[in-house]
Amino acid sequence: MSINTKSNGSVSKAPGSVIAGFVTLFSYGLLYGLASSAPAYAEPEADRQAMRAHYEKRFSGIPIEAHKDGVYAFDEDAREQWLELEDFPPYEIAVDEGEEFFNIPLADGATYSDCFGDGAIKSQYPYFDEERSEVITLELAINDCRRQHGEEPLPYNGAEIVRLSAYIAFLSRGQIIAVAEPVSEPALAAYNDGKRFYSSRRGQLNFACSSCHVQLAGKRLRSERLSASLGHVSHWPTYRLKWQDVGSLHRRFARCNKQVGAEPFAQQSPEYRNLEYFLTYISNGLPLNGPAIRK
Repeated sequence: MSINTKSNGSVSKAPGSVIAGFVTLFSYGLLYGLASSAPAYAEPEADRQAMRAHYEKRFSGIPIEAHKDGVYAFDEDAREQWLELEDFPPYEIAVDEGEEFFNIPLADGATYSDCFGDGAIKSQYPYFDEERSEVITLELAINDCRRQHGEEPLPYNGAEIVRLSAYIAFLSRGQIIAVAEPVSEPALAAYNDGKRFYSSRRGQLNFACSSCHVQLAGKRLRSERLSASLGHVSHWPTYRLKWQDVGSLHRRFARCNKQVGAEPFAQQSPEYRNLEYFLTYISNGLPLNGPAIRK
């Protein structure tokens, strides 16, 4: 695999002390030796501020909020093509189908509105449930709702749950990501697990998520420009041209694992939910804008 590390005009060539310090802290300082049974001691807000400083330096002149659009924040040619697709977005059918599913009565006559109100609730997820001692994602909450009203849970890799979450994402556009800072030891442990996953090299290519989206963000990997970590969670579910369908964030996680030659985890596994928790926390302050279109 060859990586072109030449920058375009909008990418800073000099890493600077902030970037170098962040990469050291993020990739090494809290990663190695942090066993899952060890006391949780990460400082999530310090991580978030360091991540923001990293991208403010690397993409000077680009507002942090622009990273809600992923690579389209700094790739002008790709952005122009994306905006043309948004004139008649291919995810509209999935949103319409999701609305139908949302309003179909469940086994006891209730609907999803009995669990989620008007449906504009995506900014409430994920969160750490102290009683259950686990991260609750929107998809997990959808199946919790179904169980409460006498229905079998939906498969996480199926179309119906993706369409439901696409409809909820559409209703939630413009809401600001605002995950509560992990404070308790179990919540910090989940955050640390997500952070460790993001920083750990894996697979035949020995790549970490942070290899592409922190150190090499803005560079080209073959023909594709690599997006920044900030905003990775803002636009899901997403219609990917490669999939010719709307898919979930966890489907994308699994695909990334496969691309580096690693065995993927199941969608909504604790590993992927903790990863989503970490990525969503560091994107606090960005607006939600899903569903979206990506390559």
